[in-house]
Amino acid sequence: MSHLAKDMTPDVTWKDITPGCNIFEGGTSAVVETGDWRTMKPVVDWDKCKQCLLCVPVCPDMSIPVSAEGKREDFNYFFCKGCGICANACPFGAITMVKDEK
Repeated sequence: MSHLAKDMTPDVTWKDITPGCNIFEGGTSAVVETGDWRTMKPVVDWDKCKQCLLCVPVCPDMSIPVSAEGKREDFNYFFCKGCGICANACPFGAITMVKDEK
């Protein structure tokens, strides 16, 4: 049995995974795609975005990258679960939630 997140694939059964609540390594979010849970996804209207960055700290999945120049970039859908918290936090209506057509 592997205790590493990188070894978890769809072929791994529940019998082969680590017991719940046990963490055997750090930085697992970089290798675990959680965005495939999403049914809705946020979309930015760049004409409305004022770069206030109020959406960034409320994202529970760190799905809103910020460049070295301090500008928010487009969503990282690999991690985004589509919760919509960012859209609710945006005071300019620059983020809307749309159905994710996968």
